[in-house]
Parts: sequence; C-alpha cells; structure tokens
Amino acid sequence: MNIKGRWALITGASAGIGEAFAEALASRGANLILTARRGDRLGALASRLAAAHGVETLTISADLARPEAPGEIAAAIAAAGKPVDILVNNAGYGQPGHFEDVSWTTHRDFIELMMTSYAHLVHLFLPGMQAKAYGRIINVASVAGLAPGAAGHTLYGAVKAFLVSFSQSLAAENIDKGVRVSALCPGFTYSEFHDVNKTRGLVSALPRFMFMDARPVADSALQAVERGHVVFVPGLWNKFVVWLMKALPRPWAAALVLRQSQKFRLRVET
Repeated sequence: MNIKGRWALITGASAGIGEAFAEALASRGANLILTARRGDRLGALASRLAAAHGVETLTISADLARPEAPGEIAAAIAAAGKPVDILVNNAGYGQPGHFEDVSWTTHRDFIELMMTSYAHLVHLFLPGMQAKAYGRIINVASVAGLAPGAAGHTLYGAVKAFLVSFSQSLAAENIDKGVRVSALCPGFTYSEFHDVNKTRGLVSALPRFMFMDARPVADSALQAVERGHVVFVPGLWNKFVVWLMKALPRPWAAALVLRQSQKFRLRVET
C-alpha cells in the first residue's frame, strides 16, 4: 500500500483491533485520526506512534452510541483542515445475555454504535473520497456475520451480517470511483473485547489455535482492501469455520452453532 501522507480515521482506536490498525497504518506512513471514548489512552497511543513513525496525529474523544457523535467527529476533522482518505469503522463491543434480559436502552445504544454510526460515518466521508477518486473503507464485521445466529449476544451476529451486506453494496456502487470497500470478518482475537463483555473466563478455555493476535488481523485487512477483497476472513482456522458454515446444510450449521455457543455465551440478569 502506498499510503504515505494519507489520513486515516480509526474508530475504537484505544485498544484491540483498532489500536492494531493505528500501528499498522502509521508503520506505512499514514497520518492518524484516532477516536474512542478514552481520551487519555488515545493521547498516549498518538504520541507513541508519532514518535515512532514521524506521522501526524489528531485525537477526538467521542462516544459513538450517541447519534450526534459522527457529525461531531466530522466537524472536528473539518475544523482541523484534515481529509479522510481511509476510514476504519472498528468501534464495538459484545452485549452478553438473551434478548429479553437486557434493557431496550442498552440494545438501542448497541445498534447505534455497532450499525448506525458505521453507516453515518461512511455517508459523511464517502463523497470526499469519490471527489478525489481515492478512498479505502474497512468495516470491521465478524465471522459471526457469516454464520447462523447464535443464542446469546442476540444482536451481535445480526449487526455484523448487516456490515457484510452493507460493504458489498458500497463496493459495488464505487467500483469505478476509486473507492475500495471491505468487510473484515475476524474470529476470536486477543483484545479487551471479552473482558468488557464478561466472557473472558469462558473463552479462555478455548484452544489457542482458535485465536489470532490483533496486529496480523489489521495487516492482512489492509492488504485485502487494497487487493479489492470485499469480504475478507483472516486466519486459516476462521476460513475453515466459514467454509464449514457454507458447506453444511443450513439446519446442520445452525445446530452446530447453537451447541458451540452454549459453551461461551452468558445469560445475564439486568
């Protein structure tokens, strides 16, 4: 990728896959616009990467569960006079429990952050990319978006499936406009994700080969979007899982997902 001097906006950049994307892009010479809720961690990450790679950085504290947040992010970027050439929609988390156990307010915020904010940010920055005939958009989806829905984390697979379909449509609409779009579909990745949703103890019992480190996920995703891979699954194990879900009759695949999900999905009381 020849992205030296390009500006990349990364949401959920303070940890995990978002932090890995920041590191991967900075190592390639891209300037960074980092956003997440934790401003202190963003500042520390920006300082470290600027010193290590000589790139420019801009940090914006924002909570994308707020409908106003994407517009506020865009306004801050415009005020700083920066373009957005690369958009990595990564912010997210998992909400454990069965659907009825969780308040509607919590579900509403989840949908706002995990689905609506992704579409809103693309809507804000896509016209500028089209005008320059250059843009790269990575929507971080999941293997869960390519498999039958599982019990627990009821909305997680649903919003990830939306991101896959959304990315496919965007890629088709922009095929001749210099904008490449990819849905990244990782499986289990070492990050704070499972600590936040209180499933660390459960997933820690899974075999090591089922997990990937965040940095290889980010590096391979950047290569994939550059090559025009619209739906990209990193890692041999994850590729096998997706192949198996497609190869099995749908009822068999659903039964398999249900049996496996019972091992690491939580039912919580609110």
